[in-house]
Amino acid sequence: MVKEVERAGIPVVHMCTVVPISLTVGANRIVPAIAIPHPLGDPKLDPKEEKALRRKLVERALEALTTEVTEQTVFDVKK
Repeated sequence: MVKEVERAGIPVVHMCTVVPISLTVGANRIVPAIAIPHPLGDPKLDPKEEKALRRKLVERALEALTTEVTEQTVFDVKK
């Protein structure tokens, strides 16, 4: 699906927990997520820390979205 949307001229970021699968399906912009049951959060964190984690993931995805790529690129989340 991500390849078809990209083909239409709309940049897409694939946030995923299993990066090799995203690479296999051909996603161009990949942001690794946290874990399969909680891709964009960590329920073990206190609410303030979890909000900061989610913000970091979304900011990285927005950065990836605005980055011109010519090949598959994994945008690791800065710690």
